[in-house]
Amino acid sequence: MKFGVLSFSFVLILELTFGTFLVEKNNLKVTSPDSIKGVYECAIGNFGIPKYGGTLVGTVVYPMSNHKGCKSFSEFGVSFKSSPGSLPTFLLIDRGDCYFALKAWNAQQAGAAAILVSDNKLEPLITMDTPEEDTANADYLEKINIPSALISKSLGDSIKSAISDGNMVNMKLDWTESVPHPDERVEYELWTDSNDECGKKCDTQIEFLRNFKGAAQILEKGGYTQFTPHFITWYCPKAFMLSRQCKSQCINHGRYCAPDPEQDFTRGYDGKDVVVQNLRHACVYRVVNETGKAWKWWDYATDFSVRCPMKYNKYTSECADEVIKSLGIDLEKVYLCMGDTEGDVENPVLKAEQESQVGKGSRGDVTILPTLVVNNRQYRGKLEKGAVLKAICAGFQESTEPAICLTEDQNTNECLENNGGCWQDRAANITACLDTFRGRLCECPTVQGVKFVGDGYTHCKASGALRCGINNGGCWRETRGGYTYSACTDDHSSVCKCPPGFKGDGVKSCEDVDECKEKRACQCPECRCKNTWGSYECTCRKGLFYLRELDTCIGAFGAVKLGWSFVLILLLALTAATLSGYAIYKYRIRHYMDSEIRSIMAQYMPLDSQPNNTETHMDF
Repeated sequence: MKFGVLSFSFVLILELTFGTFLVEKNNLKVTSPDSIKGVYECAIGNFGIPKYGGTLVGTVVYPMSNHKGCKSFSEFGVSFKSSPGSLPTFLLIDRGDCYFALKAWNAQQAGAAAILVSDNKLEPLITMDTPEEDTANADYLEKINIPSALISKSLGDSIKSAISDGNMVNMKLDWTESVPHPDERVEYELWTDSNDECGKKCDTQIEFLRNFKGAAQILEKGGYTQFTPHFITWYCPKAFMLSRQCKSQCINHGRYCAPDPEQDFTRGYDGKDVVVQNLRHACVYRVVNETGKAWKWWDYATDFSVRCPMKYNKYTSECADEVIKSLGIDLEKVYLCMGDTEGDVENPVLKAEQESQVGKGSRGDVTILPTLVVNNRQYRGKLEKGAVLKAICAGFQESTEPAICLTEDQNTNECLENNGGCWQDRAANITACLDTFRGRLCECPTVQGVKFVGDGYTHCKASGALRCGINNGGCWRETRGGYTYSACTDDHSSVCKCPPGFKGDGVKSCEDVDECKEKRACQCPECRCKNTWGSYECTCRKGLFYLRELDTCIGAFGAVKLGWSFVLILLLALTAATLSGYAIYKYRIRHYMDSEIRSIMAQYMPLDSQPNNTETHMDF
């Protein structure tokens, strides 16, 4: 028995319950000709690899034949591969007659860099999805790498008209804002399934889990992301709760259901087996997340897919328990989380999963598997490691991306060419160019705790108390003959000022001041001046030595060769010192004598300052 009628019932219930499916739209900008120049909406296809966080510029081409792209363009001898030095080709194709993905594959094979599908009727944009595997040969689906977008019929007609008039239509596809990036952490969800017998899509999911595990764990362990796995379930209509179909596909009295893996109720595993394993996956995540090791979920999911596949009849609770125990996860807590899967009761975990399927804010309802949600925005494109990592990296605020987002295969470092047009100090190897996932920023850096200030484009200057330790604060500095002079001072300013003995701008140069020529020193008659780098030397004629503080020469034996003014000052100083010494001497002698006299007299008679103890009182 095929899935048939019950499958239709589930779809109908899904549409009635979750009715806010949102199409993830993006912007494209037509830059020429002027007649259609402007910004338009497009719907990102659910296959290929969109350039999340980046842009792509190209020239639009509408083929002379095979307008719907349902046949290989090689049959028509046509190639859309751009020649060296020219813009990439965006191939415009009409909607209809074949699958969207097949159109993209044929365009890619012909050398196009992107495909635009023009709608064939006036209607809201839809999401171009991959075909069902049982009705189409899907071998090419995983090979599609070019981005794709659906555009409105009116825009498509305008582009065709411009091309037919001989105009070159240039366009930019912009994914820089396709994922919100509000802060330094990315929150993302993966709506997946433990079912491994659903054809190509199941194989793709399992392969993605294995390939992305390493990157996911790096991001999670570093605290850069918060990941949550989710699982879709349906409920069985009341009219069918006692039917064989619902009993085989649902648990908890028809509350939580999943399709039969083989779409045949007479063989293999049932849908309820999938629901139980999905519940176990969700509970494993909750248990490891409580211990601060959410990244271990990836180990469980990948190990389970390898050790417990349906095709080897190992898709069992016993096999899953062995995987859990081998990873050191508390099995008792997992079962406590899972609860009763047989009773007529609600399961808190699965109920929460059903509620999470409903779209909130900018995120639409989750209706298909697999679905990736990054910062509350549904990802569109191939579920492939490189493509998904680009989308996650686009969710970080500029300059906060982890190193894994700035590798060569993820990002083009714009700072490598002409330093990104930013300021730099080649000698000190300091630059204001900051490479980010969405492009470069010109921001004055902080180096070893020293903040550089400026516009980041033409100039940056070190500031703060430690600025002289970095490239001397951008100031002049020179060493000669063992002496070093600097125009930088360790204060909170960012000013470069030549030190005493020099003059100049303090940045590019400081020139020595000739104190002898400018008569700043050695002005006494017996002085001889000699200029030195940054200072000067004064000498006296034989028998005298120079006193720098007084700018004078003094004799070797105290005979001083002084000017009359200095002699007068010296005499006055000596006189004042003599008088002061005499006054101090006289005061100390007088005080000493008074003390001695008082001491002697106190031995023989009482003083007025002492109490009279000689008076007695006799009482009879």
